[in-house]
Amino acid sequence: MKNIDDLMHSAVELAERGLSKGEIADELNVSRETASWLVERSEASPGGTSAALDGPEDIHVDWNAIGKSADRLSHVCAAMADLLPEDAVDLTVGIEKAGVPLATTISQRLGTDLGTYAPRKHQWNDSDMADLDGAFSRNFAQMEGQRCYVVDDTITTGTTMTESIESIRQEGAEPVACVVLVDKKGTDEIAGVPVRSLVQVIRVGDDE
Repeated sequence: MKNIDDLMHSAVELAERGLSKGEIADELNVSRETASWLVERSEASPGGTSAALDGPEDIHVDWNAIGKSADRLSHVCAAMADLLPEDAVDLTVGIEKAGVPLATTISQRLGTDLGTYAPRKHQWNDSDMADLDGAFSRNFAQMEGQRCYVVDDTITTGTTMTESIESIRQEGAEPVACVVLVDKKGTDEIAGVPVRSLVQVIRVGDDE
């Protein structure tokens, strides 16, 4: 993807496939607000360009060159695993969707069990997020009593990671550290849990 019009086109394709705005945000590695803007802008001017309207302030991350190669993914996950603190950890939790293949490879490297969490944004469209719940898959390891790492591909606003950490704690587990490919928020911790990233994005001119 090289420009905003490519992103808009992809957002429309994903919407036509029935994905919620939250899932579109996840697929395109943008915030929920950006995903909403992309879909609504495309609906407002089908076939047009984005030049007439300013979009939300965000950064799109495309890591397809890593994701399409198992070898590259394995090498990148080895680097992510190396960022994590040496600790007695039982479980690696991947945040669906893109965090799961990363967590799977990291879990294999570290010799932990594997868990997955589907955040509530995957159900979000135009409904109130407060009325939605995330979920842990019962096909993978359960949380209770476990010390765990939390894995995702990107942090944009930190909302999904915060929700995941809180949900893990509610299940009776202890999040020890989080690791992501790209941190667009530029933070060292979320909800009291250290954050490690291969790439940290800092916008020049930001107040913080």
